[in-house]
Amino acid sequence: MHQLFRLVLGQKDLSRAGDLFSLDDSEIEDSLTEALEQIKIISSSSDYQTNNNDQAVVEICITRITTAIRETESIEKHAKALVGLWDSCLEHNLRPFGKDEDTPHAKIASDIMSCILQNYNRPPVMALAIPIAVKFLHRGNKELCRNMSNYLSLAAITKADLLADHTEVIVKSILQGMVRKLSLGPCFGRYLKVFSSIYGLWEARPRVLEAN
Repeated sequence: MHQLFRLVLGQKDLSRAGDLFSLDDSEIEDSLTEALEQIKIISSSSDYQTNNNDQAVVEICITRITTAIRETESIEKHAKALVGLWDSCLEHNLRPFGKDEDTPHAKIASDIMSCILQNYNRPPVMALAIPIAVKFLHRGNKELCRNMSNYLSLAAITKADLLADHTEVIVKSILQGMVRKLSLGPCFGRYLKVFSSIYGLWEARPRVLEAN
């Protein structure tokens, strides 16, 4: 791992975190997977949700990492570590504290979501991401759900078969929203796009709809 990443993440040194943006993307690209794994350790610590310094360090590092991944087009190389960090957010509370205040782990999930799912046209990345993405639909965060449904609709257009195995989860998400009278808003239209893309695959899985 690059020595500056090692310093910032190892010592959680907020005063040096901004210096990461002075480095060329190519200079740190080989360090990104290891840095993501270190962030996962930090964000999984028992005091992370109340430690403002650690949260700020993580936020800056994630921004630097996702920027480097986009600029170097190295998403496939680092997808496993990125999705692993994303998945770890599901182990924590994602429901907003207040009307507009996300939890620390919801912020992480949101920050890395676009970096992963904007690659909806890359099957190897989506094969890793979609099984995790659908889990966020039931975690009580409407904003994450809204954004996730948008990306899933794009993924369904290019690679519907990757979503077919998760039809039941998507159907339940809509039904639960209707039953609880939650504000689905634009989510509903996006779900319909997902459905239209994978409709032909339902015939092989009729029990999913019948069960609901």
